[in-house]
Amino acid sequence: MDKTAVALCAVGAEKIVSNEIRKLGLTVSESGFGRVRFKTDLCGIYRALIGLRAADRVLLETACFEARDFDALFEGVRELPWEEYIPPELGLKVAKVRTNRSKLGAETSIQAIVHKAAAERLCKKRGINRLPSALGSSQGDGSGFAGEAELRVYIEKDRASVLLDLSGEPLFRRGYRTQGGPAPLRETTAAAIILLSGWRRKFPLYDPFCGSGTILIEAALYAWDIAPGLSRQFFLDKLLLSDKDIESNVREEFLGKVDFSRLVRIGGSDSEAASVEAASSNLERAVAMNREIKHHLPLKVLSMEKAAPADEAGFIITNPPYGRRLGDAEASEKTYAEMGKLARNFCGWKLALITDHPGFESFFGKKADTCKEITNGAIRSYLYQYEKL
Repeated sequence: MDKTAVALCAVGAEKIVSNEIRKLGLTVSESGFGRVRFKTDLCGIYRALIGLRAADRVLLETACFEARDFDALFEGVRELPWEEYIPPELGLKVAKVRTNRSKLGAETSIQAIVHKAAAERLCKKRGINRLPSALGSSQGDGSGFAGEAELRVYIEKDRASVLLDLSGEPLFRRGYRTQGGPAPLRETTAAAIILLSGWRRKFPLYDPFCGSGTILIEAALYAWDIAPGLSRQFFLDKLLLSDKDIESNVREEFLGKVDFSRLVRIGGSDSEAASVEAASSNLERAVAMNREIKHHLPLKVLSMEKAAPADEAGFIITNPPYGRRLGDAEASEKTYAEMGKLARNFCGWKLALITDHPGFESFFGKKADTCKEITNGAIRSYLYQYEKL
């Protein structure tokens, strides 16, 4: 039976995630402000969890109903068949509440009401007095506590959407980045800016501020068709609606698409030797199924001014250090001014970069062809794109 799922993403990446969902053969029903709703079955949910590059989480929408007051919210949540989703050994947590243009606006009260309603339903169905908890387990009450299922509640125009998290650890935690550097870019944001840039695997790609290598690694995963969730597990595995056979089939399907025979011209550099070493280690973990792959993605210790391409015109996609993440604003602005030198060695290349500085163009010395707002975690950032240096 078809279900409704929601993919959470950076604000500004909704179109990219929608396109990814469609390419997985799923039907998008709505998108906006960091959320994409889509119709699917359980197989499609596994496809989304394993295959989406730019989504931060995948949630199951258990219900959407009118909730103009707390009584309606309580009854709506209590009517849901939580016993079909959450096994006896799991506790329950309302992780996040968001309201907009609705009569209900007290987020902590909404959180308490939703938890009480779902817990009451589960306790009644199972003939128990309370749900398992970490505290109960530590006191040896035999609860067999195995973690908490997390709910999220969004109330928009008096309609409540109650969502069950299927991801567990957010999807940007791919598992390959154990060395992140002082201010790493989220993996999902890196994937989003690569896809937004229009880069395709037939073109060279270079990052002169490679840091821990996130942009280069995400580009390589995309180029070789390596699904980003292949090497990790999801909270869905702990829920009653999970199906190991379906999951195994989906994983095998994605593994069958991996193709290391494709010519990939991806390279990068950084002025810090420690960053290049971290990037190399992260890359090796990301493509551990082929240990020789690091030789196909050259990484060098070089200042931005000395970086130079080994191929014809391609794409520079980068995340230069900026004030809120590293150093101070003055140092960042100096770096932006020096980036004008890229045109000398990368003449004719396209440039896409992400920064939190709304005045980047004035320091770089050239107006961008396009500028798009996109969030990087909690940081409001901008994706500047130049069609030709």
